[in-house]
Amino acid sequence: MTLNLRHKIVIQTRSASETVLIGKTIGSRLLPGAVVALVGDLGAGKTQFIKGLAAGVGIGKSTYISSPSYTLINEYPGRIPFYHMDLFRLGNIEEAELLGLEDYFQGSGVTAIEWADRIPFLLPEEMLFVSMDYVDKRRRLIEITGKGKWYEDLVNQLSESRIRNSECGIS
Repeated sequence: MTLNLRHKIVIQTRSASETVLIGKTIGSRLLPGAVVALVGDLGAGKTQFIKGLAAGVGIGKSTYISSPSYTLINEYPGRIPFYHMDLFRLGNIEEAELLGLEDYFQGSGVTAIEWADRIPFLLPEEMLFVSMDYVDKRRRLIEITGKGKWYEDLVNQLSESRIRNSECGIS
């Protein structure tokens, strides 16, 4: 089910492959410089969503994407460079500041950040914010919010395209 709230959509998926497909649909619409901030508990599907984002951006073999838990940032070359950050093991705020995240946020690639809630004050004002909740073993609830005009327009386009039916096969 998708609910259209102003600049927000909520999607329930029934499998990891649906989560990947939603990410791919969104990724195919992202432009260089886009930032996607993800939050959610362990097992909520953030990495699956990011695999889809990477595929949509044009990263070949996106199935090999895994969380960079120990390196914190993985960079993937492609049509648009893709930067995948996993801040789960981030030691402290000083460590986050030393990563040079602003360079990624203002760069020529697409940046996806898992555990974005660990750096709220470092996140750009404009971004796509994705909150993922674990419903049960298979189902996930994905809330996508646009922050900033371009991202708000993107969310509205996704809602208007009926992402759940026409592009993802989700009812």
